[in-house]
Amino acid sequence: MASSIDSHVPVLLQPVLDGLAIRPDGTYVDATAGRGGHAAEILARLGTDGRLILLDRDPQAVAACQDRFRGDARVTVRHAPFSELESVLHTLEMDRVQGVLADLGVSSPQLDQAERGFSFRQTGPLDMRMDPGRGESAAAWLARASQEEISQVLQEYGEERFAWRIARAIVAARSEKPLESTTELAALVAKAVPSREPGKDPATRSFQAIRMLINQELDELGTLLDQAGSVLAPGGRLAVISFHSLEDRMVKRFMRQGAKGHQIHPDLPIPEIQIPSAPWRLVGKAVRADAEEVARNPRARSAVLRIAERLDERQAGRS
Repeated sequence: MASSIDSHVPVLLQPVLDGLAIRPDGTYVDATAGRGGHAAEILARLGTDGRLILLDRDPQAVAACQDRFRGDARVTVRHAPFSELESVLHTLEMDRVQGVLADLGVSSPQLDQAERGFSFRQTGPLDMRMDPGRGESAAAWLARASQEEISQVLQEYGEERFAWRIARAIVAARSEKPLESTTELAALVAKAVPSREPGKDPATRSFQAIRMLINQELDELGTLLDQAGSVLAPGGRLAVISFHSLEDRMVKRFMRQGAKGHQIHPDLPIPEIQIPSAPWRLVGKAVRADAEEVARNPRARSAVLRIAERLDERQAGRS
């Protein structure tokens, strides 16, 4: 995402719009509204009876969307993580919606603001919280976590093969003085890593892993996926854009298992009519940005879009 509304480039925009199959009178949720790039295009396809619910855990993104869509009665903006989707819809007295979009990961505005602490390219405080008003900062976690904990997080969330070396360097450095800035951590990681991936800063995986832990990103995603089935009406679509292999694997596994339904051993004496039907239908294959979009928006390079449709019992029985 770009650093302003005017320059904002929503990732995989047309595939998202096509995949959601937007109805003019439908109700849609952009669960990661950001600066409203996807939201604005969804709204443009809604009629007077359509509704658009925007969620974001970042208060700056919420303020930007409130300003951008001010005066449009079809739009409701809420400051909430997407794990609270079900709760937000309940407070709005909405049972079911026709579509949910989640564009995962950190946004360009967050990376561009040094004071947010997401970027290793700019000097800023080690914060990394998407909602600065909630939870523990990266600096606070790094100050208390054990060497084993740090190594595990770097390995599991960042897939960092030098996790133990980096964790040991962090613990040694903090014994002399607390780690407080992004560039301080980035330099420490670079020094601890014996070899570098071509074209990638040595701090990339470590910053990604710590950010994912601080914001509980995989837990948040798991909760969203669990709630998607209960909030989507039959025929409603779930569209998820992932930028990390762990997130994409979670989404792929959820959608594929949902499309298979309950697997019953063929030798069990259960009538077919009593076997629960598959609750989801896969919509197309995973979509990735083409060369033209990547050239226009480098952030799209690692984006993967997956879409699934919620089925009712009659649809599921025919799938």
